[in-house]
Amino acid sequence: MLVFGAMLLSGAGMWHSQNGVQLAWGANFGPATQDGQWWRLGSAMFLHFGLLHLALNMWALWDGGQWVERMYGHFRFAVIYFVAGLAGNLLSLVIHQGHAVSGGASGAIFGLYGALLSYLWLERSRIQRGEFRWLFWAAIGFSVASIVFGLMVPGIDNAAHIGGLTGGLLMGVLIKPDAGVVVMPQWTKITAGLVFIAFVGVMVANIPQQAYRWSDEKQVQREIGEFLQEDAAISRAWESIMRQGQRKGASFEELADVIESVVVDRYEHSFEELSALPRDANLPSALAAERVTRYAEQRRDASRAMVEGLRAKDRVQIQKALEQARQSRMDK
Repeated sequence: MLVFGAMLLSGAGMWHSQNGVQLAWGANFGPATQDGQWWRLGSAMFLHFGLLHLALNMWALWDGGQWVERMYGHFRFAVIYFVAGLAGNLLSLVIHQGHAVSGGASGAIFGLYGALLSYLWLERSRIQRGEFRWLFWAAIGFSVASIVFGLMVPGIDNAAHIGGLTGGLLMGVLIKPDAGVVVMPQWTKITAGLVFIAFVGVMVANIPQQAYRWSDEKQVQREIGEFLQEDAAISRAWESIMRQGQRKGASFEELADVIESVVVDRYEHSFEELSALPRDANLPSALAAERVTRYAEQRRDASRAMVEGLRAKDRVQIQKALEQARQSRMDK
């Protein structure tokens, strides 16, 4: 709730937040998570895509969490919550092949329901039969209905739900509850531990190949944004130089010197910076980077031709350079 409030204050939507906002706050996304930002598997548990998403998770957390916390105690409750949430987000990364931007506490909450089911089953001999049936089948009904609902409605991360539920079921066996009295056979815990290790191992072994490096994409986006601002400033300066030169009657040589330092050199620097960007066709901004780089080259060449025309006092070349500059802006 604190994170959701902070996101609202920083510009996120009340009912829906764009993927860009979620990514900035730590959503789980293959290219970013696999680019050394594995902490996103944990941070994604605290993000929600809108008030309804948050409210549904809070209701489910209150409904099942109060039982699990009483059964396992505060600390073990937190361990189950975080382990299940991490397992759910890892399975989400694997199942969606890193293409989905995901977040939410539902994987961790499903883990609590998994631990609740484990506790009820293991302690069934000492729980009043009617109470057992009500709690056990209500937890199963909620889990199954939620997963079926997730299959029917686009945008729901069922992989995180299933991963969290599986993690919670196993953790419920591995962790001794505060409220439990039934002595569990050692082989049961060993089996649960081996299954949990195998579950995590299979997920790790099937982590998809990284589609592209998120740091490269951010670098490309940042460089494009900086160039667009620089281009606007250079264009204004170029137009101002031409107007002032005409009013003040500056010589061709003087205009050439000013344009070379204020326009040509800056476009040359921008072109070099853009040309040095990572060249990965899988980057979402790859096409935009290519177009912007080509545009910077055209503007550099047009301004160079302008300088050469001014120094040669060649009005035809000057006019062609102006037309080349105008055409490059239209193509942009």
